[in-house]
Amino acid sequence: MINYNPKEWSHFIFHIHKADTFRKLWPLMLGVAIFSGLIAFVELNYLKLAETTYIKNVGMMHNLLGFVISMLLVFRTNTSYDRWWDGRKLLGALTNVSRNFAIKIKALNLDEDENTFFKYAIPKYAFALKEHLREKQYFGKDSFLIEIDGGKHIPNQVATSIISRLYALQASNKISQEQLITLNTDATQFTDICGGCERIRNTPIPFSYSAFIKKFIFIYVITLPFGWVFSLGYFVVPIVPFILYVLASLELIAEEIENPFGVDANDLPVDQICNNIEKHVGEILG
Repeated sequence: MINYNPKEWSHFIFHIHKADTFRKLWPLMLGVAIFSGLIAFVELNYLKLAETTYIKNVGMMHNLLGFVISMLLVFRTNTSYDRWWDGRKLLGALTNVSRNFAIKIKALNLDEDENTFFKYAIPKYAFALKEHLREKQYFGKDSFLIEIDGGKHIPNQVATSIISRLYALQASNKISQEQLITLNTDATQFTDICGGCERIRNTPIPFSYSAFIKKFIFIYVITLPFGWVFSLGYFVVPIVPFILYVLASLELIAEEIENPFGVDANDLPVDQICNNIEKHVGEILG
């Protein structure tokens, strides 16, 4: 995730960051500019259609479709941002659960071996979840504390080890039944958070909807020179690619943030959150 100062207008306007959609769209924009120039040259110099009323009125179609496409893009952007914000709330919940769980473990005054286990296991779940959401595997250091089978769901294995340890503590009378119930409530929240994150990652926007928006934008932009060349002349060459840049950028941004757990510039700071969990749990149990 990019850390930035939202008040630096000049930086946003004149600096092209690697996350800027212009870097991805400039080849297509160049092609559209060349296409617009060819259409303008042919219509103005050879076809002489400037006096034809029905050609002039093609722009009315774009006015109507422009409203439709704007509504579609607003819905698309809002849906993606809701997924991004939902992911942020889940990661915030993971941070809070990890801290609260560590505080309760600390209050039990367990022996050093037990504290060492939970000091390792709690942040390990966060790192395992992060790599799981990125379709990777995480074993971590001191893996002898928790036995991991790389072919299975690693966050579930870590959660299983944590809950099994709690039940073992209760069986050995190191914690009471009431304390087990309280700690078990926190421990089960890890799996609930994992399920919420997996729901976001594994449920992208329907393919037909995404494909329709892309085709709609392309056809809309490609037909702009035919109707606008008589009122704008060769100014369609810079104007039409700019319209493409605006419309396509909204779709690209929505695509990037709808899966917020990756490593793109606009994704959530998952690595930083996991590091903070490790730091704070270490301070509590250290």
